[in-house]
Amino acid sequence: MVILMLIMYNNSGCGWWIEELLELKFRLYDGTDIGPNKYAPATTIGYLKEIILAHWPQDKDNAPKTVNDLKLINAGKILENNKTLAESRVPVGELPGGVITMHVVVRPPSSDKNSEKQLANAPKKNRCRCTIL
Repeated sequence: MVILMLIMYNNSGCGWWIEELLELKFRLYDGTDIGPNKYAPATTIGYLKEIILAHWPQDKDNAPKTVNDLKLINAGKILENNKTLAESRVPVGELPGGVITMHVVVRPPSSDKNSEKQLANAPKKNRCRCTIL
């Protein structure tokens, strides 16, 4: 994790606030990456998904249409859209100076309900079965 410190002064010139920026990259299903870029801990997962959607490579077959088609996974956990990075982050295994890799999963397109009904009502074909004793 790359830590950058931002010092911000209020209108009166007094006080300061320190915020660390997290360096993230997003690993797609085929092993390619989007990023790395730096984000504030207050960044929501939903906003990150919007960024991924905007930077999705045009040559990919399985392109998401909306942010709801994407799932972000960090340290084996699916991250929720309304949570921030600070709320979602799992510090175990993060190394100072490293980039955090989040995995992106694209939800398959939903099938048409009419075609599902047709499949359910279609006659069953004989199928071979194998039983191991």
